[in-house]
Amino acid sequence: GLHQALEAKEHVTVQPENQTLASITFQNYFRLYPKLAGMTGTAATEADEFAEIYKLEVAEIPTNVPVARDDGDDEVYRTAQEKYEAVIGLIEEASARGQPSLVGTTSIEKSELISSLLKKRGVVHNVLNARYHEQEAEIIAQAGRPGAVTIATNMAGRGTDIQLGGNIEMLARQEAGANEGPAYETALARHKAEVEKGRAVVKAAGGLFVIGTERHESRRIDNQLRGRSGRQGDPGASRFFLSLEDDLMRIFGSDRMGGMLQKLGLKEGEAIVHPWINKALERAQKKVEARNFDTRKNLLKYDDVMNDQRREVYAQRRAFMRADDVSETVAEMRRETVAAMVDRAIPENAYPEQWDLAGLEDKVRNTLGLDLPVAEWAREEGIDETQVRERIEAEVDRVYAAKAANIGPDFLRMVEKSLLLQVFDQVWKEHLLALDHLRQGIHLRGYGQRDPLNEYKSEAFALFNGMLADLRERVTGLLLRVEIRADAPPPEPEPVRILDMRHPEPAMGELEMAGAPASLAPDYPPMGSAAPQRPAEVVDPADASTWARTPRNAPCPCGSGRKYKHCHGRVD
Repeated sequence: GLHQALEAKEHVTVQPENQTLASITFQNYFRLYPKLAGMTGTAATEADEFAEIYKLEVAEIPTNVPVARDDGDDEVYRTAQEKYEAVIGLIEEASARGQPSLVGTTSIEKSELISSLLKKRGVVHNVLNARYHEQEAEIIAQAGRPGAVTIATNMAGRGTDIQLGGNIEMLARQEAGANEGPAYETALARHKAEVEKGRAVVKAAGGLFVIGTERHESRRIDNQLRGRSGRQGDPGASRFFLSLEDDLMRIFGSDRMGGMLQKLGLKEGEAIVHPWINKALERAQKKVEARNFDTRKNLLKYDDVMNDQRREVYAQRRAFMRADDVSETVAEMRRETVAAMVDRAIPENAYPEQWDLAGLEDKVRNTLGLDLPVAEWAREEGIDETQVRERIEAEVDRVYAAKAANIGPDFLRMVEKSLLLQVFDQVWKEHLLALDHLRQGIHLRGYGQRDPLNEYKSEAFALFNGMLADLRERVTGLLLRVEIRADAPPPEPEPVRILDMRHPEPAMGELEMAGAPASLAPDYPPMGSAAPQRPAEVVDPADASTWARTPRNAPCPCGSGRKYKHCHGRVD
């Protein structure tokens, strides 16, 4: 309803909800593959989830060259303003000594806030986020140059090394506009010496300095940010700056930490740096990760219920698509549909007075399009529900056999398959919508001391059986009701009147110019007016003397069915 609310607010046409055609979670999508593997530099923190969801072990491979990065302890400030002032000061110091800085933020808004603070201090910098993705390659190429300052969010900048001193190939490509050619080679040679000199300056200054302005909820994202520095044995440094106003600190332990900072008597602008702070933050991140993992795992349990149905449905659909003949499946659907109708109207061990014969007649009439005297059958001596079902089945088979004889069995096989697939897709789409509605409110069963997951499994199974029954009933009813008419042949075009060009009539005014009297001039109608109609020549099939007026391509009046030119109008 959120989209509809926004449409109503903006006074535009309120559209109905989109209906899901197919859905699957990432976890179940990945599990469709027979083999799974992956490689990343930050999987160790998610090892438990890989093991439980995908049955994959995480193996940690040592780096090719020992990491020379200096990971400093976190600095915690009381307010966000104090934190940002400390970050800006550190950026200015690093830039002054030629050390490039990579500033990580958790959102675009915070990256632009830091950008505005740097502009006030006159610090030249680049912003790397989703709003400037077109300049991303150029920004990354410059990020490792001496004194460069780059602000990046956790949504951009991944997957590309920031090379100390700059990226020679990228700088040359930007200048030459190509990956090869004389201009590219010239630019490459010119930038090579410049980048080598800059690399020496950056290494002497301490390498790339990664500055985190806030801890993320996941340690994995923090490790990704830290991992941008100190690659392939290069020097580097990293440090995170936090405040008690940060989201993570507000949720976990800000009261205890705030009281401790007050006891220490910290003045405005001062920070606390201690390994205990790092451990406390790591515990808080682990709690958030565990909560998020439990959420994903719980959602997966619900999707596993749908996944079982999904596998069954798609396996059955593939079988229908590959089959050339689905007549046996359709016949079984007819029998099961009739049996379900009779079972509902005539319960087991019910007395004849309890039979819902009127309801059964209406159901047969509305669903199958057959008007059968079921009530009269029931008045016969010794009839039971088995005989009623057999009579309905016999009548359904008779009507279906007549339809097959009318349109041909081959064409009917094609109609059966096409209709079966169309109805299958429709009922599955409706079933997905029903499961969505069930999922939205199933948690309320918990107030009744019932397990929502078990309730969901039970309700989903009942809905799935109902979907299959609906499929059988719709396919049976449509095939019995469908009327297939052959397209009428297109009408023959009327014969085109061909002007006799052998004796053309003289043009307007020619007779007068030749001295002929005006009365001999042809009487042409004025330009744009309708030509006078000649009286129609009547052909009487009973009068052979009029047959000569028959057009050559028209049927012969004698009734032979052949064209006139091939019958009585044939010229030997």
